Amino acid sequence: MALLGQDCERPSGETAWTILDAANDLGDTVTVDACRRVIDADLRGDTPATSDMAVLSAFFG
Repeated sequence: MALLGQDCERPSGETAWTILDAANDLGDTVTVDACRRVIDADLRGDTPATSDMAVLSAFFG
C-alpha cells in the first residue's frame, strides 16, 4: 500500500462505485460519503480530495 502523499494510481470512478456498493451493504456511512465525493469529482473532471482517496484506499486494506 502506498503512503499518502506519494504519487500512486488512484482509484477510478468505477472503483469508487464498487466500493460504494460494498460500503452501502456494510452501512459504512463515512466511506459512502467519500465515494460520492470521489464520483462527483470524477464526473466533473476534478481531482478528488486526498482525504477521500485515503478512505477509498483503506477500505479494502
